Amino acid sequence: MAIYNYQAIDLFQWLIQKEDLVVLDVRNEKDYARFHIESPYPFELHNVSYYDFMEAEKESVARVPANRRICIVCAKEGSAKYVAEILDKHGFSDVSYLAGGFKSWGNMLIPKLVSDQDDQDGYQLYQFIRPAKASCSYGLISQDEMMLFDPSRNIDFYLNFAAEKGCTITKTFETHLQADYISGSRLIAEKTGAVFYGNEKDFGDSNNPYTPVVDGEIHRFTDENSGPTVRVLFTPGHTPGSTSYIINEQQMISGDTVFIASVGRPDLGGQAEDWAILLYTTIGMIKKLDQDLAVLPGHYMNWEEANEDLLFTTSLGDAIERNKAIYAISNQADFIRFIQDNMRAQPEEYAVIRLLNAHKKQVDNDQAEILDIGKNECAATAYAKAQAEKDASDASS
Repeated sequence: MAIYNYQAIDLFQWLIQKEDLVVLDVRNEKDYARFHIESPYPFELHNVSYYDFMEAEKESVARVPANRRICIVCAKEGSAKYVAEILDKHGFSDVSYLAGGFKSWGNMLIPKLVSDQDDQDGYQLYQFIRPAKASCSYGLISQDEMMLFDPSRNIDFYLNFAAEKGCTITKTFETHLQADYISGSRLIAEKTGAVFYGNEKDFGDSNNPYTPVVDGEIHRFTDENSGPTVRVLFTPGHTPGSTSYIINEQQMISGDTVFIASVGRPDLGGQAEDWAILLYTTIGMIKKLDQDLAVLPGHYMNWEEANEDLLFTTSLGDAIERNKAIYAISNQADFIRFIQDNMRAQPEEYAVIRLLNAHKKQVDNDQAEILDIGKNECAATAYAKAQAEKDASDASS
C-alpha cells in the first residue's frame, strides 16, 4: 500500500471508532511530554524521535510495532513524511502521516449538539470541543442567527459552520480575557460585523472594539418574541472580569469558573490572593444557583470528564459534589491557603497570549500557531501539586 496522508478529523474519528492502529509521534521527547494526541478511548501511542530515525535508522524502526497500521504525527508534516518513507522502505505496508502536522490537530474543533429545543424558544446549542487544547467553545443558534461564546482563532471553522447551518453570526461573547489560547472574537467581529461582548473588568484596558456586558442583563436574538434568553452572570475570580452566560435558565456556559473537575485557578494574573478572595465569594454565590443547571465549561482536564455522548457537561449540583473538597471550604483564609498550596508556574507563553487577546501585541501566523498549541493550565486543583511532586521524585530517582 502506498504512503498516504490523513486529516486531523480522520484520526479523531478513527480513535473514537476504536480502530486498530498505532500512533507514532516523531517529535522530540520534550515536545511530546508537553502535549500529544489524546483520545476518549485507549490506543497505542509511541514516541520515537525523527532524529533517532536519522541517527539510528535500524534500531528506531525496530521500536515500531510491525504488521500494524501506523499513523505518524510530527510538528509540521515533513518529518512524519520522512519517517513514513523509512518505514515503507523497511516493509511496513500501511503507513500514513498527518497532513499539516500537529498544528492541524491543535486547531481541530469537534461540533457536538448539546440541546435541540423545538418549542417557542427553539434553539440549538453546540459545544465545539478542541481536543488538543482540552477546551470548549459554544454556538447558540436560533432561526438564521448564531451567537458564539469563547471562539478560538480558527475562525474559518465557525464561519463555515454558520454557513452550513444557514446562519449569520450576530454576537460573540467572551467569558474572560483568555491566557491559554488566542481568542477569535475580535477577528470574527471584524469579518462578520458581529458585536463583540466582554466584561469591562477584563477588557477595559484592552485595545479591542468590544461592548461591555452588564451583570444580569438579558441578550436575545433579533426576534425577541422567540428564541432563548442569554443572561449575563458575573462570576469573578479566575479573572476579575470572569463572566458566565445562562442560556434560557437551563445551561450555564461557565468559562473558567466552574469546571467538571476543579475550579478555575485565580493566580494566572499574578494577584493570587486578591483574585482568590473574588473566587471564594463567587463560589458562595454559585452554590445558591439552580443545581439542575447544565454546566458547560471552558476547559476539561481529560476525556474521563466526558459523558457517554462525549460531551463535556454535567449538572451544577454534580459539579459541586465532584469538587466538594473545594466547595466545602468554609472560610476565606483556608480557601486562599488551598490556592497557594496548588499554585504552579504558568506557561511562559500565557503573558504573550494575554497581550494578543488584549490587542496590544501582534505576531505573524507562524508565531501564533506556536503560542496557541498545547493543553490548558487553567484549573486550580491538587492534581497539579501532586504531579509536580511526582515529577520531582522521578527526576531525583
